[in-house]
Amino acid sequence: MRKLIPLKAFACVVFALTAGFVNLARSEVDTAKALADVEKTPLSKGPNGETPSPASSVTLTPDEIAKIQGLKAKAAIVMHYAGNDWAVAQVAGLKAQFAKMGIEVIAVTDAGFKPEKQVADIETILAQKPQIIVSIPTDPTSTAAAYKKAADQGVKLVFMDNVPKGFVAGKDYISVVSADNYGNGVVAALLMAKFLKGKGQIGLVYHGADFFVTHQRYDGFKKTITDNYPGIKIAAEQGIGGPDFSGDGDKATSALLTSHRNLNGIWVVWDVPAEGAISAARRIRFSPVTTLRHGGMMPVFRLRPCKTPNP
Repeated sequence: MRKLIPLKAFACVVFALTAGFVNLARSEVDTAKALADVEKTPLSKGPNGETPSPASSVTLTPDEIAKIQGLKAKAAIVMHYAGNDWAVAQVAGLKAQFAKMGIEVIAVTDAGFKPEKQVADIETILAQKPQIIVSIPTDPTSTAAAYKKAADQGVKLVFMDNVPKGFVAGKDYISVVSADNYGNGVVAALLMAKFLKGKGQIGLVYHGADFFVTHQRYDGFKKTITDNYPGIKIAAEQGIGGPDFSGDGDKATSALLTSHRNLNGIWVVWDVPAEGAISAARRIRFSPVTTLRHGGMMPVFRLRPCKTPNP
């Protein structure tokens, strides 16, 4: 299959706006209407420009499920990291669906967002001879050889969010599934603009790594703000690399607020670094008002000075 399939497990995925919205002239932006138009169509494309398909387009008949159950297949789940509720939910969903199909999950690994650890995880799993690996590559380049070895051994690969460099859908892997991350970035920008009433200065905390979906979120947010809201200025940006994303979010936000004390809002690339960002804002005596789009872990928050010192 050569299509990007939005993850059904994202209960609150925001399949954002019609593609025409982001090209509207600045004076024509109607933020309330744009937010009301969500879920009409996804804005994201796949890693190689694939057109997305909805999760509902993939179904199995009872006969197909019975046939799969008869295979007595084994699967492994190779996570990039397991440090948040999102990762826990993905693993739970995978295990539940595999159980329905009679597929044994023989391993669940956590790379801690370290490519070398993920490569070692894959090597260890291959010794157990799984038929299926579901994985989120930590880095598309440095993990590619390990995934290629798995594919060459006949393991069926399904990726989430990221794809190894040089891999071709339908040849090297079955498919890639994800939320509409570009759309989530657009919606986060619309929320920011709504909260700020189209005026103010903001900072961005982005993921400074080669990771497809976090780049999509950043691109969607930044393009929507810069193209449609001339009254909102992106005053500064800070990148984070992990694996201590909460700590990185804290440090990045501290740097932003130290050098730009007049910021009115901050966008953070997902919820774990946002936890650190909120801690930093409170420590510097700002009171963050947060909105979190769970479909893409997309926090945006306004900042206002605290009236009394925080404890």
